[in-house]
Amino acid sequence: MKHPRDYRGLEVVVLGLARSGVAAAKLFHQKGAIVTVNDKKDRSACPEADELEALGISVVCGFHPESLVHDGVALVVKNPGIPYSVDPIRKAEALGIEVVTEVEVAYQFCEAPIIGITGSNGKTTTTTLIGLMLDKAGLKPVVAGNIGRALTEAAPEVTAENWMVVELSSFQLKGTTAFRPNIALFLNLYETHLDYHGNIEDYIASKAKIFENQTDSDTAILNWDDEVCRRLVPTIKAKQLHFSLQEKLALGAYMDAETNCLVYANGQGDVQTILPADEMGIPGSFNVGNALAAALAAITAGVELTTIAEVLRNFEGVEHRLELVRELDGVTFYNNSKSTNASATIKTIEVFKQPVVLIAGGLDRGSDYMELLPILREQVKGVVSLGQTKEKIKHIAELAGISKVQTVDTAKDAADAVSQAVQLAWQMSEGGDIVLLSPACASWDMFPSYEDRGRMFKESVHNL
Repeated sequence: MKHPRDYRGLEVVVLGLARSGVAAAKLFHQKGAIVTVNDKKDRSACPEADELEALGISVVCGFHPESLVHDGVALVVKNPGIPYSVDPIRKAEALGIEVVTEVEVAYQFCEAPIIGITGSNGKTTTTTLIGLMLDKAGLKPVVAGNIGRALTEAAPEVTAENWMVVELSSFQLKGTTAFRPNIALFLNLYETHLDYHGNIEDYIASKAKIFENQTDSDTAILNWDDEVCRRLVPTIKAKQLHFSLQEKLALGAYMDAETNCLVYANGQGDVQTILPADEMGIPGSFNVGNALAAALAAITAGVELTTIAEVLRNFEGVEHRLELVRELDGVTFYNNSKSTNASATIKTIEVFKQPVVLIAGGLDRGSDYMELLPILREQVKGVVSLGQTKEKIKHIAELAGISKVQTVDTAKDAADAVSQAVQLAWQMSEGGDIVLLSPACASWDMFPSYEDRGRMFKESVHNL
């Protein structure tokens, strides 16, 4: 796409009234474009509409008008979560109208160097760590994208003195054309979001777009332990750094099994310790991987190892990611609502040595959840399931031989469902146990977001 200023006097359609859509609509309006915003939700569910209309932006709610997209439209900016199968996008593509997400829009006028982070799991923790490391080093990072502020809202405020640290989903990356981060991280890939992408190949290709426009003056950081990341290695033009929990690397960061330390190898034979793994402020081998990736990004941006180590020691985690809620009568409650696929749930359960009572279930994307079977059999003493996948989760728990299995069947609303799940898990547990919300599913069957799901869980736990 062109720079937003080049759309002055031209028609731009923004699909979706969420945070990113509102920011994009305001930006194009400020640059003189003729903006129409469309959201299929009812007007009563679109509180942002009044604000946009007060600015002179046309807003249409409740349906997708047939006349919305026509050959006079210069650009369509879509909310990342809107599938490409909806009629306005199909029509735009048939007419040859460019369809982008706000990541592409923001890139066109972002003056700051960009660090982009993608992957199936660990994006938010890694993004947060990078932001903290750069901030500690005085590098003035601005954290945005799929975390914090909308990118089109934050990007106009940054200068070349800042760093833009951006969490990126496959939905966002799929709608980019020229987007080029100076430092790009691909953390891992697990089978998820196939209801949106249609197949695993499109999911991988969308994630890999983070590297597509990089040159040899940029840096690509990949997980050496991940098969998909390794497969991408020959296709990337940027300088590469790898991280690993399993292998010693000549260039990159890895977990040294002999010393139990996170280390950095500079490619010239020098290996420096970042810090011992047991000094990290957050538990879990997956968080060691996140820390290694964040460290490489920070090193590339010019941060000293001592600063990186200090951040890793003091960082206690992100809300809804293995978040300690409370201990009650010897039972410890953890909120891991951000665990929206089975792989994330498996890795979370592996953190604990204590027996686990698991609360799981949510949006049904067609998975059979069989990959959960071994971990349920080995470490879980009870399961409470809810949401669209509750019967699937119950079935896997029963196959695992778990005797304490309950489903939430009579809830009045989402909050009541979470409250019932917490009560059932509490009844199953005893002193020394972990009660863990780690749904293995997205939240959208019952909740506006995983954040809402996590907050309801925490409130229910504190009400015990």
